[in-house]
Amino acid sequence: MTKSFFILSLLVTFISCGKGGDGGSTSAEGQVDLTTKEIEGGDSSLPNEAYTFGFNVGLVNMASDNEAKLQRSMELVARVIATKAFRDGVLNHTYNGVKTFVDNGGYTNSQIYKKILEGAEKLFPSKNNKMDMEIELYTDLASTTVGYTYPNSPRIWMNTKYFDKYTATGATANLTHEWLNKIGFGHAVSYSTSRDYTVPYAVGRLMSKIAATLY
Repeated sequence: MTKSFFILSLLVTFISCGKGGDGGSTSAEGQVDLTTKEIEGGDSSLPNEAYTFGFNVGLVNMASDNEAKLQRSMELVARVIATKAFRDGVLNHTYNGVKTFVDNGGYTNSQIYKKILEGAEKLFPSKNNKMDMEIELYTDLASTTVGYTYPNSPRIWMNTKYFDKYTATGATANLTHEWLNKIGFGHAVSYSTSRDYTVPYAVGRLMSKIAATLY
């Protein structure tokens, strides 16, 4: 059975990786210092889409406690996206002293921020200002993979080996990383220092850092 819920307009002021990744949490260049003012205060300079970002997510065979954790995580995603700290963290991210991401698909930081707000996945190209996907949990205790997805599927899979240990903040990082894969940002399968500066990893770390202050 597939259950769906929707968070359409949360007006409030938020990694895993593909198969083979570990969702690392090392620090990255370009992350801004987060002050209370930046996190709590609204900012009229933010685009309207930062405040209206929502979700169209199907939960597959999900126990009620896991549903609740994911819903809290998505609420945190919306809250973080509606902060100046998130916007500035994406716009000011640097790699080797240059404002850019690794494997950025030819997009500038500003264009990447815009693509996040547009919410247009490769499989669902409408710019609807939402995360559109399905989520299913699986268990592989021998694996170091936190989660994975495939380009031809709307679904992401999250490993309960890690998900069960996560707070809502930790699940948010996993969720966001996989969704960034869905909108077209990839990364190397094997670890390298530069992989930490790709969009899924770098934005995932930024997301979890801000979410931790809000949970």
